[in-house]
Amino acid sequence: MAWIYLIIAGLLEIVGVLGMNRIKRDKDLKAFMIFAVGIVLSFVFLSLAMRDLPMGTAYAIWTGIGTSGGALVGMIFFGESKNWRRLLFIAMILCSAVGLKLIS
Repeated sequence: MAWIYLIIAGLLEIVGVLGMNRIKRDKDLKAFMIFAVGIVLSFVFLSLAMRDLPMGTAYAIWTGIGTSGGALVGMIFFGESKNWRRLLFIAMILCSAVGLKLIS
């Protein structure tokens, strides 16, 4: 169950990042709410995951999901660069997260 909580926490971090992007554009209450709810719930699920997973592993995977997800969402929905080097490094982040899962 801890791994499911960790994946949910990472996905909610992406929601928080989307809220940040919306705050940059719109500066309305809904944008602030998306950001706040995403980040708060992300931390809640991260803390639930850390009951059973080592802190270092949980944090590394949580940030990896958030970083990769935020970058991919930016590329898909906001026209950010799809340079092959950027994609390579995102893949490296994901491979590192999988590696941590395999040895935990």
